[in-house]
Amino acid sequence: MKRFAFLHFCVFALFSTTAMAQGFGMFGMGMGQQQQKSDKTAREFTLNITPDGSAQMVCFLPKEPNGKAVVGIPGGGYSVLSNSHEGTLASGWMNEHGIAYFVVNYRMPKGDRTIPIGDVEKGFTIVRDSATAWGINPQMVGIMGFSAGGHLASVISTKSDPSIRPKFSILFYPVISMDEKVSHQNSCENFLGKEGLKDANLVREFSTNLQVKPRETPPAFLVLSSDDNLVPPVTNAVAYYTAMKQAGNECALFIYPNGGHGYGFGQWFAYRNEMLSTLEKWLNNRR
Repeated sequence: MKRFAFLHFCVFALFSTTAMAQGFGMFGMGMGQQQQKSDKTAREFTLNITPDGSAQMVCFLPKEPNGKAVVGIPGGGYSVLSNSHEGTLASGWMNEHGIAYFVVNYRMPKGDRTIPIGDVEKGFTIVRDSATAWGINPQMVGIMGFSAGGHLASVISTKSDPSIRPKFSILFYPVISMDEKVSHQNSCENFLGKEGLKDANLVREFSTNLQVKPRETPPAFLVLSSDDNLVPPVTNAVAYYTAMKQAGNECALFIYPNGGHGYGFGQWFAYRNEMLSTLEKWLNNRR
């Protein structure tokens, strides 16, 4: 295969994504700008979710796709993006297992929750519209979020339209509650805004353990550590697990003895191999 120079293009009409993607095969055209790299990374490229590139999606397509895809949502307290160990670092493992992987570098809400929600929903739309060209079953697209990104992933899982809602969720030490008294205060304030935190109905609406619905909320795989001192496990991840089980939905919860918060796919997490082995088995059961 020849080496390719960087290829730039922009497609601003979302409805044209599928046709363009099928026309260019492995380059997987979508909304926005794409950067095509050398042979070694020929299946890695970046798309603009917004026309100005303030929100982007980094795409990693496996050489031998199995039809599954995961959309990754980095954490960072809704103030920054921890998009290395909680983002692109997972691409190698995902691709080795035949899973197409996409990292959404969403915009910060600054009190306007519709901004990151809209960015992630557009990312999902691009993936599903380009599914044929990228070797993806559009009904097998899941989401994986970390910390505040775990909250955003759970919002998409519980509140987005069924046409966008993921098939499954993977949540690493997620922020779940928007009640700052029992959650991560900065994430709550950045997502809802200072005034939003005073609105009990709004806090309840985006505390996703309270939004779980029987048969509608997708199966979830939760990972956390018992010594997490940043996002209280009991009132967040465990609360989501409890709500899922009470609703009769499939949910798996794995609490490791230590690890703290924010390890993502990092090699420094002592239980990384065990966690990935279990995650692999769980993903193999997604049909």
